[in-house]
Amino acid sequence: MHALLHALSITGSMTWEITWALILGFLLSAVVQAVVRKSTVIRLLGDDRPRTLAIASALGAASSSCSYAAVALARSLFRKGADFTAAMAFEIASTNLVVELGVILALLMGWQFTAAEFVGGPIMIIALAVLFRLFLRDKLLREAREQADRGLAGSMEGHAAMDMSVQGEGSFTRRLFSRDGFTATAHVFVMEWAAILKDLVIGLLVAGAIAAWVPDSFWQAFFFAHHPLAAKLWGPLIGPVVAMISFVCSIGNVPLAVVLWKGGISFGGVVAFIFADLLILPILNIYRKYYGRRMAYFLLATFYAAMVLAGYLVELLFGGLGLIPDQRDATIPMEGISWNYTSWLNIAFLLLAAVLVIRFFRTGGMAMMHMMGGGPDDHAGHGHEGHEGHAGHGGHAGHAGHDGHDAHEGHGGHEGHGDHSAHAGHDHGAHGDHGDHQHH
Repeated sequence: MHALLHALSITGSMTWEITWALILGFLLSAVVQAVVRKSTVIRLLGDDRPRTLAIASALGAASSSCSYAAVALARSLFRKGADFTAAMAFEIASTNLVVELGVILALLMGWQFTAAEFVGGPIMIIALAVLFRLFLRDKLLREAREQADRGLAGSMEGHAAMDMSVQGEGSFTRRLFSRDGFTATAHVFVMEWAAILKDLVIGLLVAGAIAAWVPDSFWQAFFFAHHPLAAKLWGPLIGPVVAMISFVCSIGNVPLAVVLWKGGISFGGVVAFIFADLLILPILNIYRKYYGRRMAYFLLATFYAAMVLAGYLVELLFGGLGLIPDQRDATIPMEGISWNYTSWLNIAFLLLAAVLVIRFFRTGGMAMMHMMGGGPDDHAGHGHEGHEGHAGHGGHAGHAGHDGHDAHEGHGGHEGHGDHSAHAGHDHGAHGDHGDHQHH
């Protein structure tokens, strides 16, 4: 019982340390998603030129941090005409270049890890683009597109399909501070939390258990901590493997990264480990469903190679600049709740989160919550269910999952349909996806 309580106390301390940062990160992500339409994203990702990949990375960094939702959204973008390489760049940035990840890394591990993540992410994307250019054959890409168009369900499909951005006209600021903008932000904020919560809780529990029950001596032997050169060579190779079998993805793997860093994994190994949230075994199985077995193996090989390369280059760069922190200074939060700046920040941001949650429930958010799972084409029959919360909004242009019209907007057909979007994860799946097949 003592061992269990010790593990739970570590989990609780970590949770308290990062709560305000998570709320801030999800709020910033929600603000961007509330004003950036998916139709705009699709139009900007039509090829694999460096400029397009940079745009894909920037849009991904402002998007969802849930690995499952990012993978589903990348498939959705690919089906609607986005270039495959650009869709993968978007996917990587969606989980590894998001604000909340950087803030949590800084809080739990130090600013050097945040800097390493934002340096290593672009390196991985560039490496992946080069590997795709060298080894991705047209035949394999055609097979992947045919499989993608079958629309097999993975995970978080409904969440990925929803476009909850404000559909009215006007500047970024005007749309954001409108009543619709407030509602859209609240909806995205709560949906992001719902998408990530399970992985975050699992990650914190796993990290707490490992920190409490697995001695540092085991990790030091496993990572060759007493052999500096071997540790630097081994870390980026084994980091992704540990991530794959841990089943912990999204930002939920940061608490475990803290434990591994304290245990002796190299600096580059930590970076590669965090990137590998897109290679955990359940997601590899989703790649198989989305793109076929051959493409799943191709993504495993190329993603792994890009992660390892990014880990090595970050190790060399930060080591050469003297920016790698001393592992002996690594600590795992265990002190629990105390009255310091963290406590005051948590109180302030929890109150802000409460305001957004109340807005979510008062504006029909639960109707969208029920649509988070399922398949990508499952939303055609929902009509305007759950929109009663919006009845008072009058001619509300709304913000939800109108992906069918989004697909057509990119082709100039339905730009005047903003008022149809109403408010609730109303994807018009069948209509939009028939359009996809016509375009391919």
